[in-house]
Amino acid sequence: MPEETPVLVVRELKAFDSAANGRLFASLLVIKKLTAKTASNGNMFFSLELGDRTGSFSCTIFGDSPVFDVLKGAGEGGVVRVEGKIDFYQGRLSPRLARATVLAEADLSAPGVLESLVEIAPENSAGLWQELAACIDALRHDELRQTVRGVFEEIGETFRWSPAAVAMHHAYRHGLLEHTVHMARACRALLPLYPEVEPDLALAGILLHDTGKAIEYEGTLATKRSRRGILQGHVVLGYQLTRKHGIRAKLDADRLERLEHIILSHQGEPEWGAAIYAATPEAVFVSMIDNLDAKMGMVQRALRQADANDEFSERLPGLSSPLLTRKLPPPPPPLPPLPPA
Repeated sequence: MPEETPVLVVRELKAFDSAANGRLFASLLVIKKLTAKTASNGNMFFSLELGDRTGSFSCTIFGDSPVFDVLKGAGEGGVVRVEGKIDFYQGRLSPRLARATVLAEADLSAPGVLESLVEIAPENSAGLWQELAACIDALRHDELRQTVRGVFEEIGETFRWSPAAVAMHHAYRHGLLEHTVHMARACRALLPLYPEVEPDLALAGILLHDTGKAIEYEGTLATKRSRRGILQGHVVLGYQLTRKHGIRAKLDADRLERLEHIILSHQGEPEWGAAIYAATPEAVFVSMIDNLDAKMGMVQRALRQADANDEFSERLPGLSSPLLTRKLPPPPPPLPPLPPA
């Protein structure tokens, strides 16, 4: 392949259409997912997701591909320089890869390499962390505040950089922190409308609802579920953290039970991962805010990644539909004021 092959990021690759089929390219990418499957003829192939800071795409790599063994050796979380040709499958980018080279650890330490590969939350993480700490300090109930603080003293460093999901919402570095702080903002805005909801309990539930994800997920460049994440899941892991620190802080049994219930029910539906349906005012409140921010997080990410020429995004699993991303034209200027009578 010629040396002048252009090195493109995922956003640039996705800007092409089928008219660019066969165009040569090179990219520096993280192996986000690598799933071995077996075709009907018994041959193995990989279902592959590759990405960088600007987005990701999927493709299929068959056993006779020249990159099959390289990708297998690199594994999920590996960084590869790939070369190939633009191609589409069912209207989606699905390049044909001709060559892949695994980057060594020394190559990853070069200036700008990691920054180009890892998608991060658009808001400043230090500012988000300070805001989360202020939310903890704002809890008026002493034992409740000590419970929340104890959880974050245990998992804070991991929580600070963790994604909120593998693929669905806020699925990038600092995404869990961003999601939690956005929910806290929504909580404070909505509490005056619902006096039935106890403010401290609702805010504490929001701060703790996804803390189990700091244990459920692992991986520096590509997120995957840990052993405990697979065997227990973040709802149970978050419940365990909350119960341990609630008992340690001597939180009264009634509040601890209600706080645990928020953690266990925040996913909304058992089919979505909830252990139980929300059955207190605070649990219903937190579950609805969680659902709202998860879906709006998907919307915000799709808008950030949208190409100016595209009218719709790709289908978003959490919304079950593509998203209209083309912006409205600016509103007309206001009419001049009427002359005095």
